[in-house]
Amino acid sequence: LVGNLKEFESQALVIKKEAEAIRSQRKMDIPYEIGTMIEVPRAALISGQIAALVDKADGRKLCNFFSYGTNDLTQMTMGISRDDSSAFIPKYMEAGILTDDPFNSIDEEGVGFLVKKSAIEGKAANQQLSLSVCGEQGGDPKSIKFFDQIGLDYVSCSPFRVPIARLAVGQAAARRFQKHQREERLHHQEFDDAALLSKVFHYCKVDTLPLWPFGHH
Repeated sequence: LVGNLKEFESQALVIKKEAEAIRSQRKMDIPYEIGTMIEVPRAALISGQIAALVDKADGRKLCNFFSYGTNDLTQMTMGISRDDSSAFIPKYMEAGILTDDPFNSIDEEGVGFLVKKSAIEGKAANQQLSLSVCGEQGGDPKSIKFFDQIGLDYVSCSPFRVPIARLAVGQAAARRFQKHQREERLHHQEFDDAALLSKVFHYCKVDTLPLWPFGHH
C-alpha cells in the first residue's frame, strides 16, 4: 500500500536488498516479486510512474505487480465507510441514487475509471506488470466482466464466492474466444457445447483469468 512514488521506491529497495542477501547467504535462486496494492486514489493516478521505476544499481524494474484493493479504493474514492455503509446504501439503492452496492459491484465510472487508468498506464510503462484484484468485487460477475475488458490478469475473492467467480471467469474467457473467432472470420463455424468448451480452454490456457480463493501476495 503506497500513495507516493518515493515511498514505493524506498520500500522496494529495502525488500530487494534483504531478498538478495538471503539468496546469497543460502546460495539458492529463490524467486520473488515486489509490487504494491493500489488502494489509494493517488497511487492509481501515478501508476505509470510506479511501474516505470528501476533499480539504478542493475537497471531492472522495481515493480512486478499491482493488486487493486477495491474495498479500500472504493472507500477512499467515494468517501464512504464500508463499516457504516449498510446503514444507508440500501436506502440509496431504493431511492435510485445508486444502482448497485459499490462494495459488491465496482463503480465503473469512478473507481473503475481509476483502475482502468492505472492498468493502462502501468502496462505502458512495464509490459511484464501483473495486474490483479483483491476485494469483494473479485467475486462479482459484473465486476469480473469489467476487469476482463480492461485487461486485468486475475482476481481473488472470498472462498464462498469462488463458484460464482469461476463461472464468471469462464464466461469472460468465452467472450474473448468468440471475439477472437469473429476477428479470424471463423464465427460461421458452429460448435456443440463440448467442442466449444474444449476450444475455449485451448485458446485461453495462457491468456486467462486464474481464480485464487485468497490474496495473491
